Parts: sequence; structure tokens; C-alpha cells
Amino acid sequence: MKRKLSHALLTLLFAPLCLWAQQEDTVKPGRVWIKHTFGEYPQHKKGIYTSWGGNGGLLSFANVKDNNVHIRNIPRFTVFFNVGTNFNYDLGNSFGLFTGINIKNIGLITKENDSIKLKRRVYTLGVPVGFKIGDVKKGRFFFFGGAECDLAFNYKEKQFQDGMKKKKFNEWFSDRTPLLMPSVFAGIRTFPGFGLKVQYYLNDFFNHDFSQTVGGAKVKPYEQLDAKLLFVTLSYDFGRMDYYKDRKRHRHGFRYNTTQDKKGKHTEVEIY
Repeated sequence: MKRKLSHALLTLLFAPLCLWAQQEDTVKPGRVWIKHTFGEYPQHKKGIYTSWGGNGGLLSFANVKDNNVHIRNIPRFTVFFNVGTNFNYDLGNSFGLFTGINIKNIGLITKENDSIKLKRRVYTLGVPVGFKIGDVKKGRFFFFGGAECDLAFNYKEKQFQDGMKKKKFNEWFSDRTPLLMPSVFAGIRTFPGFGLKVQYYLNDFFNHDFSQTVGGAKVKPYEQLDAKLLFVTLSYDFGRMDYYKDRKRHRHGFRYNTTQDKKGKHTEVEIY
């Protein structure tokens, strides 16, 4: 079941890649390359266009209080697994809108005392809605901002005592966190393909109404626990380019080889 859910989420993220490869306006016998190059902003855009990438390393900070008493927490850094697809629409050379779908790994690390450390994280599937102001035509430099709603689909918790792992578990669609996690974000995008983004979650990381039975008694472990989450990330993206036109300028990326015969269209992927 877990494997099926993971495959379904990845398919949802990367389906636009295959779809675009099959929707070439003219497919002739032989090779027609569609190249996706890191750092390149899509050119010759008409209507809605797609860019691929996501968040790079996420550095998370949290303000955690238990019954209004501050709990020591450690900044959390993670690289895996943060990917996404954005759908863009420009209203001119200097202003544009975007939405998309992203998978993020967010969480926090707390130390309740010198010997006990807890690591908690959740994978989310997010849909952002935002705007861009600046050089949105060529993507050299622009500001962006907006809001996002995340669906929390996998929760994991690890407990360490004196540096030794004592307990670990994960739950799909856990009640320990809110199912929906709204946030706001702002950042900049600059050449060649990198951006800096700050994102703040508006609700609490934990579900205060979550309850469990311990020793025959029903308890709410997060009822008095408040945790507000903020992260900073170095984002990145890939642009869709004309391979034959730009192959001398761009040597690294991946491209689709679309061919056609009597049986129909066929698509191959080459990474170089």
C-alpha cells in the first residue's frame, strides 16, 4: 500500500513531462528533441507553460512551546525529497502568475532535556498560487510571492536517548498533524536557475485534538504543545529549450527523443 501511494504521487508530479513529449506540434519520422536544461528559463512562451524543479535543501526553524514554556529546538536541514512542477502564465514582460504541485519534507527537532531528542517530520503534497514581478520574460531576476496549501500524507517520528535511537515509527495520513497545512511564501529568482525562498506555516505543526491511549488512559500529547514552522530554501528549476538550436550553449540536462512509425509515437529519455 505504501509503495502504491508513493508511486502514485511521483506519477502525478512527473506526468506533465511525458504529456508534453507526446504533444509536440509536428512529429516527423526521425528525431525531434525536447531538451530540459538546468538554469534555463523557458523561452518562446505562449499561454500556459511548465517549469520543473522544486526546493533544494530546506533549512527549517521552529518556535516550540509546551504549556507556554519554550522548548529547545535545533534547526533541521534536509535535501530529500523535495521536487515539484510549476504551471506559469505571464501577463506581460514584468508580471506573471503561477501554480503547481510540490512534494516537501518538513519537520522539526526538539530537545526536551540533555538526554532526550525528538525528530519529527511530515511529507506534504502542496499546491502553491503565486505571482512574479520582474524580468519574467527571460527569468534573469524577479521577485515572487504567494500562498500554498499542503496535504500532509506521511508522518515520521524518531526518539533518541543519549544519542542512541530508541524509537521510530511512521504513519500514513496521520492524525498527529493537521491534514491541511496552509502557508505563505516570498522569494527571489535569479540567473542561472537558482532562487531563495522563505516559507511560513500559518497553523500549528501538531494537531492539538490528537488523542491516544496510554496505560489505559486517554491522553492528548500535543494539547499544550505549540510549534510554528518556518523554512528557508534554495530553489532551482529546469527550462524547456530547443535542443538543436541551443545545444552548443547548453551541455547538461535531459531531453526527449520523439519518433513516429506505423505503430504511432514513441518517446525516449536521454540524460547527458
